[in-house]
Amino acid sequence: MSVSPGPVSDRRKVLLAKPRGYCAGVDRAVVAVEKALETYGPPVYVRKEIVHNRHVVTTLASRGAVFVDETDEVPEGATVVFSAHGVSPAVHAEAAVRQLKTIDATCPLVTKVHQEAKRFAREDYDILLIGHEGHEEVEGTSGEAPENIQVVDGPESVADVEVRDPEKVIWLSQTTLSVDETMQTVSALRERFPSLADPPSDDICYATQNRQVAVKAMAPQCDLVVVVGSQNSSNSVRLVEVALQAGARDSHLVDHAGEIDEAWLEGVETVGVTSGASVPEILVGDVLHWLADRGYAEVEEITTANEKLTFSLPRELKRDMAPGAVR
Repeated sequence: MSVSPGPVSDRRKVLLAKPRGYCAGVDRAVVAVEKALETYGPPVYVRKEIVHNRHVVTTLASRGAVFVDETDEVPEGATVVFSAHGVSPAVHAEAAVRQLKTIDATCPLVTKVHQEAKRFAREDYDILLIGHEGHEEVEGTSGEAPENIQVVDGPESVADVEVRDPEKVIWLSQTTLSVDETMQTVSALRERFPSLADPPSDDICYATQNRQVAVKAMAPQCDLVVVVGSQNSSNSVRLVEVALQAGARDSHLVDHAGEIDEAWLEGVETVGVTSGASVPEILVGDVLHWLADRGYAEVEEITTANEKLTFSLPRELKRDMAPGAVR
């Protein structure tokens, strides 16, 4: 369906959120697979999607990465990369039995939550892990202390929570959740368990927070917010929700420019554009070109933070890389 430019074409513009796209943990994980392919040669196996983005997974697969659901699908003795979302101790144990060469690309911020889970399990707390049931990160964290951890999937799940000692309960969270969503669940849990302890540091990923803050800043000015990201990317899905809650008239999640429906532009003067933390910038560029071709050539960047954090590559990979290739 095509939409005529209409009388507002001279006022059409794009607000481009910053920060957007790749976070340090995603960049590290994607580069880890690329460097593993260079160092060991294909095939390099990857358990689950290295990050939740269809374009990234397809591109790496074309270079020789083989994505599998479980470790037992990897030939004995082969190289396997664990995704940015983390894995449980049981997965590490399975890999050892199969004598796999493992490269752990777990985001260091996820690893921090794993360490917290182990610490509070040692102190015999009931740990309430706020997150989405079945999400890889939640499964990995839960596996660190399955006897102590219960998953709480939103405020509606709070009524089902049972603990041994209401005075010894702490909450942790999936790193990619919406801050607002998490705090709603925490508030509901605290009504049931007034002594609920907070984690020693905020578990919500800095990149997740920063992208949500940027969207909140631009959404009130936007008739439409286009979020670039895949449907299985928790933080990308949240950005659509945050945009609508913050005042955008409409918001949609697209994997790439080809998924934008021109009907969304009807009567729209200002389009906001952002992307989830697992999205390469090339996909955002394609969306900007698509919009420019339809009269939205003026682009204003809305900056709420400048991210400079970087993570070094997994040590087991750095050890094997050629001198000069380590970053």
